[in-house]
Amino acid sequence: MKPYIDLGESIMADGTVFSLHQHDNDFYLKFNGFELMSTIQTYSEEMLADIGCKHILPDKKTRPEHPSVLIGGLGLGFTLKRALQLVGKPATVEVAELMPPLIEWNRTFLVEYNGPLLDDPRTKITQGDFFDIINSKSPASFDVLLIDIDNTPDDLITAGNFRMYSPAFLAKLKSILKPGGCVTYWLSEPAPKFNKLLGKAGFNVEEHAARPHIKAKRSRHCIYVARDSART
Repeated sequence: MKPYIDLGESIMADGTVFSLHQHDNDFYLKFNGFELMSTIQTYSEEMLADIGCKHILPDKKTRPEHPSVLIGGLGLGFTLKRALQLVGKPATVEVAELMPPLIEWNRTFLVEYNGPLLDDPRTKITQGDFFDIINSKSPASFDVLLIDIDNTPDDLITAGNFRMYSPAFLAKLKSILKPGGCVTYWLSEPAPKFNKLLGKAGFNVEEHAARPHIKAKRSRHCIYVARDSART
């Protein structure tokens, strides 16, 4: 068996270590030594875009003239890839990514998968903390928010992410949605407490089971679609 090849690592201010590895033609992103995502299991990351963007598809009457999508977390680029496949033109798909090395890895090691998508004229890459990026946005800026940052609110990837589950932040998310827009979350498993929190924040929530890959027998991942209850 061929060994894994270590391609690079990034150490965050809180000591969290992200690292990229290659085995044969597949890539693995690890978090403190544990596999976080890979180019093998991408189905639920693509499903995040499928579900969140379905009301802005080119053949839908609900599609705005110029859809605007914000993705929280670049990862290995598969949510971005699927979103660009879906939204057509014209459109803007902004990606907020905390780690500069992850953006660079997508442009270099992962270029055969998704690297060229970063240079698509519809794509806008914004490096920074998702919390700060969201708070910089104006009201009614986006049709869709696709968020894939933490496993769940109880299983955070970086310690500072707890701020993204406060009532004030959820109210900000709701304020930057255009009428008919939605916030869509990827979760590693159902999170009933978070579902209730979204409800208290004024969202109607749909829950969708998601398989990690298309041939998986069990749908262990979960996608929440949250819409402003006052506008539905």
